[in-house]
Amino acid sequence: MSKDVPIHSWPGSYYITSEKRWATGTLSLTRTMVRFASNQSKESLTSFRLSRIMEIKMESSSFIFSTLTVLEEGNVKHWFGSLKPNRVVVYNVLEHFWRERLLSPSSEASGAECQPSKGSKLINLVAGAQRRLEDTGRVLSHQGEQFDNAMQGLEKIDSDLGVADKLLSELESPAWWPFGKLPWKTQQEAKAQDAARAAAASAAGKGSGRNKVIASIPAVVTKGGDSDLKPGCLLVLVSSLEVRDTNCQLLHRFERNEIDEIRVHSPYEITVKQRFIGKPDIYYRFLSAKMPEAMSVLEMQYKKKVEFTSEYTAFKATPLSSPCDTEGPNWNEVRFAAEVPRHRAPTGGPSRSTVPVACPPAICQSG
Repeated sequence: MSKDVPIHSWPGSYYITSEKRWATGTLSLTRTMVRFASNQSKESLTSFRLSRIMEIKMESSSFIFSTLTVLEEGNVKHWFGSLKPNRVVVYNVLEHFWRERLLSPSSEASGAECQPSKGSKLINLVAGAQRRLEDTGRVLSHQGEQFDNAMQGLEKIDSDLGVADKLLSELESPAWWPFGKLPWKTQQEAKAQDAARAAAASAAGKGSGRNKVIASIPAVVTKGGDSDLKPGCLLVLVSSLEVRDTNCQLLHRFERNEIDEIRVHSPYEITVKQRFIGKPDIYYRFLSAKMPEAMSVLEMQYKKKVEFTSEYTAFKATPLSSPCDTEGPNWNEVRFAAEVPRHRAPTGGPSRSTVPVACPPAICQSG
């Protein structure tokens, strides 16, 4: 089903406490769930909701192997190791979606079943329409600013005509006039100075309008591939796109006319590319739980440059906003719960002796 399509997946290993062994597989993040499926059986070894996560940490097992731990409600601790490309990338992505889900007003209540009714669906539709109207208003405001800029251009032309008139008057001034400047020349110079000041003020106003922020969303950002995903933010401005880090330091600016392609991989992941001849292209990848809010603006501003990939088709059947997932535990979860009881970690963490020291290199490779 489309709701099971992962937003992102990473190969790695999961520690099965009851069997005291690591199992290789794939860790997947969906809109509401975190899952780990075995490579051998293709069955789900563990699955839990984002809303049930209490803590995400980077730890070490047996004082040697780097791991990522997720503490679930009920003091249930999950250990993940050998994550590719590395555990820091996985931590940044999981922590981003978990935090944004906690901050989202539409997030499901802890431990409660979320049963969407027709009324809630209607409210979601109205809210989505309201957001799109707001985005349309921003774009119309931008178009109004463009008309203002056109008027300012006409005023500049008028100012240039005034300067030309001044030059003509200079040529027409008689050389025998003994009292300095002619009276009409003084008036013309004053008008030219006023026009120059007005042109400078309009240019300053134009610059401030170009730097107006239309949308700003938190995101996990990487330049190039997905091996270095770091927290940051994406700013959609009237004339450009800006990439900033968590300290609001500018990493890169894409001017509007420099963007060649915006590739949409999913409602939560896009790639912005600028092509060059004779040198490598510049492209940034953005992964954000708030990406649907920015996409409505990007589609209007860069309509001809937005390209939807085949990966995006898997998400078309469900809303772009993160809805409550109404599914219960699947049969794999029930089967695994019956065969392997969940491990309850003590307050100080699991015993180090429960984590095997001698593991196959392919499993215990440091993340």
